Amino acid sequence: MAYSFGRNLLLSSVGFERLIDAFEQYETAESTTRPTAYPPYNIVKLDQHDYAIEIAVAGFGQDEIDITAEGNKLVVEGKVKVQPHGEYLHKGIATRDFKHQFTLAETVVVRSADVVNGMLVIRLENVIPEEKLPRKIMIGDASKRVVAERLAA
Repeated sequence: MAYSFGRNLLLSSVGFERLIDAFEQYETAESTTRPTAYPPYNIVKLDQHDYAIEIAVAGFGQDEIDITAEGNKLVVEGKVKVQPHGEYLHKGIATRDFKHQFTLAETVVVRSADVVNGMLVIRLENVIPEEKLPRKIMIGDASKRVVAERLAA
C-alpha cells in the first residue's frame, strides 16, 4: 500500500524520496513489531517551534533511564537496576524495562531532559535554517540571479 501511495505522491513532488522511503520502512516495521504502550507517554506541541515528550517513569531512578539521539532517531530506554527488598502484598506500579523510539524531523533538536513529578520530560525544538524559511521569489530575467526576500513569519 505504501508503494502505491509513495508512487502517486512522487508524481507531484520533488525531493521527497527519503520521506517516501520512511513511510515504506514504517509500514514494513509495523507489520513485524508493535509499538509498546508501556510506559505511557505524551507528545506535546508547546508553541510553533517547541515540543515535549513526556514519559511516565514512576519507580525509575535517573540512573536507570538512558536517552540517545542519533540522526533522526530518539531512543529512550529504562532498565530496572534495583528491586526493593521485601514481599509485595500488592504490586500495582509496573517497573519493567522499556524502550521507546521516536523519529524526529531533520530540523528537530533535543534541548533538555529532566524528571519532574515522576514524568520524564524531553524538550525538543524545531530549528528551521534561514534558507528554509518562507521567502518571496522575484520574477525577472532568468539570466539574473534570483533575488529572494524573506517573508514575515
